[in-house]
Amino acid sequence: MPSYRARLLTPDPDAGSGAVRYLDDALIRTADGRFETVAPYRGEIVDHDLRPSILLPGFIDSHVHLPQTRIVGSASGPLLEWLDQSTFPEEQRFADTAHAAVVSRAFAAALAAAGTTLSFVYTSVHPSAAEQAAQALSERGLRAIVGPVLMDEHSPAPLCLPADRALPALEALAERWHGHDDRIEIAVIPRFALSCSAELMRRAGELARRRGLWVSTHLAENPAECAAAEARFEARDYLSIYEDLGLVHEKSLYAHCIHLSDAAWDRFAEAGAIVAHCPDSNDFLGSGGMPIRAVLDRGIGLTLGTDIAAGRSFRVPTIASRAFDNALRQGHSVSPGTLLWWATRTAALALHRPDLGAVHPGLQADFVLLDVPEWVESADEALAWTFFYADAPPPRGTWVRGERVWDRDAHRAAGGLFPWDEVGR
Repeated sequence: MPSYRARLLTPDPDAGSGAVRYLDDALIRTADGRFETVAPYRGEIVDHDLRPSILLPGFIDSHVHLPQTRIVGSASGPLLEWLDQSTFPEEQRFADTAHAAVVSRAFAAALAAAGTTLSFVYTSVHPSAAEQAAQALSERGLRAIVGPVLMDEHSPAPLCLPADRALPALEALAERWHGHDDRIEIAVIPRFALSCSAELMRRAGELARRRGLWVSTHLAENPAECAAAEARFEARDYLSIYEDLGLVHEKSLYAHCIHLSDAAWDRFAEAGAIVAHCPDSNDFLGSGGMPIRAVLDRGIGLTLGTDIAAGRSFRVPTIASRAFDNALRQGHSVSPGTLLWWATRTAALALHRPDLGAVHPGLQADFVLLDVPEWVESADEALAWTFFYADAPPPRGTWVRGERVWDRDAHRAAGGLFPWDEVGR
């Protein structure tokens, strides 16, 4: 029964959405991979004194591209040009299983080092690359929902895989990995309407429903993309393409969602679909700002995505700060406590994981340890340093189910400069 002493900052599930609990000196005990005790420290003997660092629930990244790990900062946008010039050439390299294995290990290390304990991961189209991704994420000890992107049309030939090959390979991946150690899930991921035939998307949706898998794709990220997709499918709007193919429901996650009409938002909400808000990549590619009030006013499930590599950071708190900026530009002020919820508990609930997203008795012991100045004495100060201090050091450590999956100081002592330097954890 490991015990820890630290400062604590967490969503408070008992008090409701947006409520935050802060303890300047807390006792946290874990047992069987869950939080058992979360209380003020009263002089108990502990196994690990982590002060003055602050302990938070692990962060959740709902939209991230593993094959783009090495092209962060490739400024060749906007979206369609960026895909052709930067993304597709890089993803073609993942036909090489050895390359996919190396990058997958680097990617898993980068997530752990950023304090991310659950992620929704897009791999390349190659089944062998998806296998390497699942293996690397599992070996690192992380939670992930992962799957290969599905592409069969209007894309570079090396990245097109017809439905009769892609879907059996995806189902075989699910047989091997879905539910593995209660940490890995497999998802159905049509890349977006411009790279998929109607047949592929329809059959993919059927596979997802039959096996109870998550569906994810991109939606309404760029005006040119929207116009091209609507023209290609002769659709009344972009969302209707996915609706007609059975891909919009309570277990579907849509990234970006910038350029949707009010009517489309109403249908989106009625279906129970959720949003992966990717404000940093939206800015980097000049795609526009997601209308935050459209989501909040309809009670749509909201998550945050780094969207590596159009997003420029693996750190979810950095993305949360960009979400704050996006909302502010639209005349809506988001409290720092709400940002904490979006980065943790709100995302967990949206992804149907009520056992995650807070440091609270009975929940899974996924947590991250951050350095903040010793003079921080309140929840407001802790939130400010967590989300708005751009020069903050990386997390000291990350734990999943009470097991440490990242140790910054040990990694540095072993000679590691970047998280993916293979010098140990």
